Amino acid sequence: MVKVIGVRFRTAGKIYFFDPGALEIKRGDHVIVETARGIEYGTVVGDPREVDEKKVIQPLKPVLRIATQRDDEQEAGNKEKEKEAFKICLEKIRKHGLEMKLIDAEYTFDNNKVLFYFTADGRIDFRELVKDLASVFRTRIELRQIGVRDETKILGGIGICGRQLCCHSHLSEFVPVSIKMAKEQNLSLNPTKISGVCGRLMCCLKHEEETYEELNRRLPGVGDHVTTEDGLKGEVQSVNVLRELVKVIVDVGDEKEIQEYRVDQLRFKKRHKHNKMDAKEAAELKELEKLEKEEGKSKLDDN
Repeated sequence: MVKVIGVRFRTAGKIYFFDPGALEIKRGDHVIVETARGIEYGTVVGDPREVDEKKVIQPLKPVLRIATQRDDEQEAGNKEKEKEAFKICLEKIRKHGLEMKLIDAEYTFDNNKVLFYFTADGRIDFRELVKDLASVFRTRIELRQIGVRDETKILGGIGICGRQLCCHSHLSEFVPVSIKMAKEQNLSLNPTKISGVCGRLMCCLKHEEETYEELNRRLPGVGDHVTTEDGLKGEVQSVNVLRELVKVIVDVGDEKEIQEYRVDQLRFKKRHKHNKMDAKEAAELKELEKLEKEEGKSKLDDN
């Protein structure tokens, strides 16, 4: 076991482990650490704890120091410089006539490098732009092309649920999501209804996936034939997965009635569910899955 603290370098960013050494560090403190990008200013997201050495990428780098007031002021100054750097880079992009959308500008804490994040359709030859920017900032310049998920994580926004986007507020890393998850949760397979602000499948499909998988193993599907505890036979009309209630069309005498049962009041043989969709929706879903595969890993956290 090894003692570590978790540190983030951006809101809802990936958490990296560092060795606190003899320093008295607590959650919420700001610390100065060394990463692959140079000296960085980060926020501690948890109190020191013991973790298995196998879960830590070696070598485990030490915390250089707890941030001082001077460090805090330098970080605040860097944030102001980033705003100016963003404006300058926008002007240079227009000057060179490049078809790219600038998303964010970021200084490393020691001002050893300025990173510019952008999106574009296809590859962009930005060599002349880099030279131009280097002559202005007199430091190392890195232009990093990111995907639409990363763009949305940086910019933030409000989801269809009315809450702040998961990726911008609390998701440290993007989790794999698939059409299968939407099917499992009986959601509409209309791509416009299961896509997020970024145009990709909503990350929140993953949040309740395990719960739905477990519940669906115990529940019949719509159209399944069931036998009730009082001996009536019928066909499932609808299923409330979370409440585990099933509405069944049963034959009572010469009439059909809809009655509601708990799942433990029914006997049935589980059938494989098929979600019906038209050809247009099927084509759109296929395109959506293709985009998911092309998106690749996040380019934001390369520390």
